[in-house]
Amino acid sequence: MIKPRTLRPGDRVAAISLSRGWPSVFPRAYQDGKRQFQEAFGIEVVESRHALADIDWLATHPEARAADLMEVLQDPTIQGIVSTIGGDDSIRMLPFLDYSVIRGNPKIFLGYSDSTVTHFAFMKAGVISFYGPSLMAGFDENGGLTPYMVESVRQVLFTPSPSVLISPNSDGWTIESWEWANEERNATRRELRPCSGWKWLQGRGQHRGRLIGGCLDVMDWVRGTMVWPSPAQWRNSILFMETSEDQPSPKSVTYMLRSLAATGALSEVGAILYGRPYGEETSFQAYDDALLGVLAELGLTSLPVITRMDFGHTDPKFTLPIGVAAEIDCDVRQIRLLESPTVW
Repeated sequence: MIKPRTLRPGDRVAAISLSRGWPSVFPRAYQDGKRQFQEAFGIEVVESRHALADIDWLATHPEARAADLMEVLQDPTIQGIVSTIGGDDSIRMLPFLDYSVIRGNPKIFLGYSDSTVTHFAFMKAGVISFYGPSLMAGFDENGGLTPYMVESVRQVLFTPSPSVLISPNSDGWTIESWEWANEERNATRRELRPCSGWKWLQGRGQHRGRLIGGCLDVMDWVRGTMVWPSPAQWRNSILFMETSEDQPSPKSVTYMLRSLAATGALSEVGAILYGRPYGEETSFQAYDDALLGVLAELGLTSLPVITRMDFGHTDPKFTLPIGVAAEIDCDVRQIRLLESPTVW
C-alpha cells in the first residue's frame, strides 16, 4: 500500500462533499468545523469546486462529486482531503472514478460513514486512507474539539511514528445532536455519558494484520462492486466495522454479517474490531450477541473480537488508517499500529 505524505502546519487541506450536501443547508455549522480544524492543527482548509453546492444539485450530479475528488488529488497545492459529511449515495460516484489518479497522487483522505465507498476506492488503488472525523461530524464539535479526538488525529495524520498505541477513551461519549440549525449551539458542549470501556469478547494471544473496514451498512451496499476487496486483501486482516445513525437492528446486523460471510471475507480475517453502536447502552449486548452468533455459525469461536470501541458514529472517535499493519494483544488488551501510516 502506498502511504500519503504526513500533514504539517501550513498545509492546504481540501474540504469535499462526496455524498450529502449539508454544507449548503447549514453553512454556519460547516464554517465552525472548518475553523476548529484549522485552529487545532495550523492548516488551511479550502473548498473543492462543488463542496458548498446546493444540496439538491449535488444529489443529482455524482459525476461532479467524483470530478472534485480527481481535481483535488491532482492539485499540487493540496496536501490532504477531508470529507464535509457522510450521507447515503457516494456509491453513485463509482463509474466516474479514475483509480490511476488516486494511485498516482497519494494524499491523506479522511472521513467516515458513507465515505467508506471512497475508502474502498483508495484500497482498490492501493493507497492508505483514514477512517475518522469529518468536518461537520467530528471537527464541528459543539463548544470545541474533544482532546481524545484531537490527539488521535495528531498521532495518525501529523506525527509519523513506527508504533502508535490506540488507547480507550475514558472521558465519556455521546450521540447527542449537534443541533446544526441552532446558532447558539456552540455555547454548550454536548453531554457525555460515562465510558464502560472496550469489551474483549473472545480470543487469546497476539494477532497481526492490516486494517480493513468501515461502516457495516455501507460495506453491505458495495459488496460485489468494482471496489470490493480481493480475497488476498481480507486474508489475515484486522477487520473493523461499525453501524450508522440509522441504527440497524441486531437482526439486520446479523443479516449483513451473514452476507459478508457468504463472500468468504469473515473466514479470511484474523481479528475483528467493532465500534460502539449508535444507540442506548442497554442495546449493546444484543449487537455483541449478533456478532458472536454469526462467528459461531462459521466455527470462529476463537477469533479475537473487541467491541464497543471508540470509532464510527459515536463521539469522540479515534482515526483508523486503512491498509496499515496493526497488532492486537488479547493477553495484555492492547491495540497498536506497527508502522507509520504516512511518510514525511
